Amino acid sequence: MAKTKSFVEEIELQGHIIDSLLLPKVLDEILTRGGTYVIKEIKLGKRQVDPSFTRIEIKADSHAQLDDILHAVHDHGALPTDQKDCAYELADMDDAFPERFYSTTNYRTQVRLGGDWIDVDDQEMDCGIVLEVPSPLTPLPEGEGKQMRARCLPMVHVKKGDPIVVGHQGVRVMPAETAARTSLFEFMSSAVSSEKPKGVTVREIATTMKRTKAAGEKILAVLGPAVVHTGGVEHICELIRLGYLDVLFAGNALATHDIEQAIFGTSLGVWLDRGLPAEEGHEHHLRAINTIRRVGGIESAIKKGVLKSGIMFECVQHKIPYVLAGSIRDDGPLPEVITDTLVAQDVMREKVKGVGFCLMIATMLHSIATGNLLPAVVKVACVDINPATVTKLADRGSQQTVGVVTDAEPFLRALVAELKS
Repeated sequence: MAKTKSFVEEIELQGHIIDSLLLPKVLDEILTRGGTYVIKEIKLGKRQVDPSFTRIEIKADSHAQLDDILHAVHDHGALPTDQKDCAYELADMDDAFPERFYSTTNYRTQVRLGGDWIDVDDQEMDCGIVLEVPSPLTPLPEGEGKQMRARCLPMVHVKKGDPIVVGHQGVRVMPAETAARTSLFEFMSSAVSSEKPKGVTVREIATTMKRTKAAGEKILAVLGPAVVHTGGVEHICELIRLGYLDVLFAGNALATHDIEQAIFGTSLGVWLDRGLPAEEGHEHHLRAINTIRRVGGIESAIKKGVLKSGIMFECVQHKIPYVLAGSIRDDGPLPEVITDTLVAQDVMREKVKGVGFCLMIATMLHSIATGNLLPAVVKVACVDINPATVTKLADRGSQQTVGVVTDAEPFLRALVAELKS
């Protein structure tokens, strides 16, 4: 005789739960983790724009198994029917969360305080949630929650005494919904393939960039050195001149090889106009760095007429903010490179505010780092000759990413042509 599952909890799920496949995902999570379910109530929207609702009873063999199931379905937007305010604990030390801290996703998140649901600011995955409450030891009266604030907080910024949300009680997540699949970012973002029609893809990306600018939002570019190696510098410069690039993230390599080609005409010691190695060309990147360091930095080099073209030149001329985040392998580096990774993260967090679209080209590490900082509402296009770059980005939670498997220069050339048209 089958053992009776005696640990029970009811959950609710609402929104576009059918066409977004949220309902089957929730049911699958329950069964995969050894639970059973009974759909106690379900109301289906009659039209595509109408939300649906369901109430599901979950049964498990143990309290730990039930908690595991509730934890898994929470990220799909499922909530217990018995709603309570979020629970929190005071951080007992700097630079670390309490043991039971709630770990955030990049989806829009709300917490319940004083009976009110409030949005969590600065949405970012892999953070905790800190509350701004008048007295952490006193429960909020009903109706007072709207006056409070909550925001995502990186682990390294925790201070002893911070009220940190713990557990899943009183926390709800709004996963991405696809009720109306009208564009590439809503219909084709699940798969990465080198066989997708690139003309259509580039056209959709250009259209999204135009809409982003029309909405008053910023466009962020995350670029790797292959942009320079493949001859794409002038196309990036044209994006800046056309007003389709507002923020630049890169590393020491992108800026170094951009400056190398501006001063010497080579990238990694190879003539860009001939494709042949230059004599002693392997020294050019280091000499380029040395030249910039001797005059005091990139801006100083431009003022003194040492640097007269290239991506970094156009960024300075058009007052485009850029963040050059360093790595352990950097030569030099250039004076503007931020060598402390935690400082670089914070500067990047500040610069992603107001970004509505992100274009990532030919850089795996900087793309993944940026993807970790972006909320799911920011559309992302990742362009790389290696499909694994886009796959890893999606696997780490940036599900809003459209992947384009191609080389940097042909893509950029086609994108500029579309934007001009």
